[in-house]
Amino acid sequence: MESYATVKGQIVIPSEIRKKYGIKAGTKIEIFDEGERIVLQPITREFIHRLRGKYKGQGLMKALAEEKQQERKL
Repeated sequence: MESYATVKGQIVIPSEIRKKYGIKAGTKIEIFDEGERIVLQPITREFIHRLRGKYKGQGLMKALAEEKQQERKL
């Protein structure tokens, strides 16, 4: 599936993808630069609910800092 970028650098996400991932006006999207590709991760209510319990028993800030540090090494 292809899309395009506007003069301002905005991209169009096709409606079927927006529906599939629950992207609505105002949805925050995290952008990851993975070298040869760009990954977009919508920050939706469902995404946040899936994170519940992921860091249970750990200091959240410490765990997030370690995860980010590991991502930078890749």
